[in-house]
Amino acid sequence: MVIRQGDVVWITLPAPRGSEPGRQRPAVVLQHDRFNQTAINTAVVAIVTSNMRLAAVPGNVRLRRGEAGLPKASVVNVTQIATVDRDDIVGRLGTLTRRRLSQVWDGVRLVIEPD
Repeated sequence: MVIRQGDVVWITLPAPRGSEPGRQRPAVVLQHDRFNQTAINTAVVAIVTSNMRLAAVPGNVRLRRGEAGLPKASVVNVTQIATVDRDDIVGRLGTLTRRRLSQVWDGVRLVIEPD
């Protein structure tokens, strides 16, 4: 499957441990397209959750139902960044707008920016 930065995709993850995400869920592709168009068989994503309480966490981005094809209101959890095997990407829901993707990147920077 061809993926692009900003795509919202379905991924299949193993059973969760602790606070890890698990099972089938949406995720936003963060990886730059120059890597998406290579033979590299992994992709860097931010996990999407329907746990709306996480919308209050600084940096997280709330998405409306239907936005980028999401079946319900959701939150991009910028503290849950994962590298997944492309074989675990099982479908594409849609694509975030540039504005929304920019908000996600602002959140990611908040989490990983050095002091």
